[in-house]
Amino acid sequence: MFKKKLPIGPQWFRWLMSAAASLCMGLAVAVAMQWTGLGTLTLVWEWVRTYPAHLVMTALLYAVPVFLLGALTGRLWLGAVPVGLLGMILALVDYFKNAVNGTPLELADFGLAAQAGNVAGLAGDLTPPEDFFLALAALGLCTAVLFMTRRLTRLEGRTRALSLVFSVTAAVILCTGPGTRTVGSWLGVDFYTRMPAAENRNVHGLTLSLWRDAFPQPKTPPEGYSEAYMQEVLDRIDRLLAEEQPRPETRPNILFILSESFYDLNRLPELRYGGDPLENFHALEKESISGTFHSHYLGYGTGYIEMAMLYGVDHMDLPPGTNICFMDDGVYERFDALAEQYTKSRGYTAEMLHAFDNSLYNRTVTYPLLGFDSLLFSEDVQSLGFDWEGGVYGGYYMKDSYLYQGMLERMEDINRQGKRAFLYGISMENHQPFDPEKFNYECQLSLTTDRFEAADRDVIRVMLEGITRADQALGYLTDALRESEEPTIVVFYGDHRPNLFLSGGDTVYTKLGLCPENDTQNWTTEQVNELYSTDYLIWANDAALLQGLAGTRRDSGVTSLGPQLLELTGGTVSRYWALLEQVSRECLVHTDLYFVDGGGRPSAGRETAALTPEARELLELRDAVIYDAIYGQQYITAAMNRPSGHG
Repeated sequence: MFKKKLPIGPQWFRWLMSAAASLCMGLAVAVAMQWTGLGTLTLVWEWVRTYPAHLVMTALLYAVPVFLLGALTGRLWLGAVPVGLLGMILALVDYFKNAVNGTPLELADFGLAAQAGNVAGLAGDLTPPEDFFLALAALGLCTAVLFMTRRLTRLEGRTRALSLVFSVTAAVILCTGPGTRTVGSWLGVDFYTRMPAAENRNVHGLTLSLWRDAFPQPKTPPEGYSEAYMQEVLDRIDRLLAEEQPRPETRPNILFILSESFYDLNRLPELRYGGDPLENFHALEKESISGTFHSHYLGYGTGYIEMAMLYGVDHMDLPPGTNICFMDDGVYERFDALAEQYTKSRGYTAEMLHAFDNSLYNRTVTYPLLGFDSLLFSEDVQSLGFDWEGGVYGGYYMKDSYLYQGMLERMEDINRQGKRAFLYGISMENHQPFDPEKFNYECQLSLTTDRFEAADRDVIRVMLEGITRADQALGYLTDALRESEEPTIVVFYGDHRPNLFLSGGDTVYTKLGLCPENDTQNWTTEQVNELYSTDYLIWANDAALLQGLAGTRRDSGVTSLGPQLLELTGGTVSRYWALLEQVSRECLVHTDLYFVDGGGRPSAGRETAALTPEARELLELRDAVIYDAIYGQQYITAAMNRPSGHG
């Protein structure tokens, strides 16, 4: 029989050793996570020297649960294992997220936690970096030291019980906004200033950046916010809208199409193709309103773009860490959405058609709340039973052309019922991953470049083939609509550019010198503006529907494209969307990274943009309306959902 070894030293000594060991383990987890994210211990040391308080605060956030679990189990090393693993899993997810689109893990991303498997599958092969395994080994060594010195940290009896109470109290303090801000203020950590995600991550480290977003300051109301103040806002909006000339209403079918990762490949330097991959798109531009589409993301974020586009609210209107796809259900009903401008008073039927399944971005909840009568995902589209020659799938996903045929079928069916169709289609054929075998190694156009190795050229070829197919599907759709007697407007845009990862951690964009690195922290405003933009067009099978604007160029953006459509179709809209129309003439996009004014001129932020006093007033009116609806007392929200002059 083995005799159980007794603890070493008196209880008070072991308590001090346990507390000190917990803090050391917290420091180890903090350093290991930074090591995974930054890549070298030299860079970790630079971060520690620059932001020592951030290291200490992060260490506390991990030391407390280590101490708590140690007191609960009586074995400190048992507490260190799950805490260390949690930290490293977070670090790995952050690494993958940063690799996918150049931005770090944010609290808002946790809304997709239940769909993590699907997200990872869509992203393709994700390989942990070597530093992750080195950091994991270092944490394992630290845990082994705790195991070997367990007799020095074993807590028993009353001391263990008091330690559990102490650690639970500390955890509660750190898990409340006032408590964590108080501790932060003692250490000199700023929990108040909003930062772009990349800057927040680089300055505070992953854990603290997420922690800051978990306890945001409440949205600041407009100065003087009250019912009387909001009535003044409403009156001012009515005066501005009264200056607008009434526009005749048209009632075409509307096919709003989000084309996955679509953009003009001719923007990329040093790449030469055996033909124009956007042959149809470029031909249609002569018949369309077209231009640059300023997006919110690079390489991901499709669902967030959809919500901002259809609802007119973007993530800058929300506290940090808020996922625009996972807000309280009632928030999506505060304003009548874009589709409801057509369904509520113009006799339209609104449907969404998606070329994938229903697992991502909470669409089955949000889209009905935004006024869509039905949602058709991949299986639903295939069950429509229309005639089709050729396969349903292209690459890993449904063919764009098949999805568009499904949209045509639904449009015709809705028209036969005497109604107009507002259809929002979301394509997938050009979605990542860009594996060489994705399209069975097929590439309709040749690629010539001297910059890339063979394996990297394969990635570009897959992108080239995907966008070529997306363009051909657009041509197929518009050719079919030319034969239709039903007036139809097509709004077609790329949601964001693809990520295009290459071997060695580079992307096509870094290789071509379009940005210095994947991390957006060191990008210039011009680089952000270039890489966060795609292309769009608004085409109609009757040129008269474009109000004489066919063949013109106009920049647009995520929250500007809906108002642009409303301008074309005319008629009466709610005050909210009428206000957004006016705002879209002054602001095309506003994110943490950049601001683009109505003329397509980028700047680092709204504060530094060269806006007129009138433009700033419009933006302030919009801020007040959205604050009142989402965070305030909704003094004028009902009125904003009515047309101007209707109370």
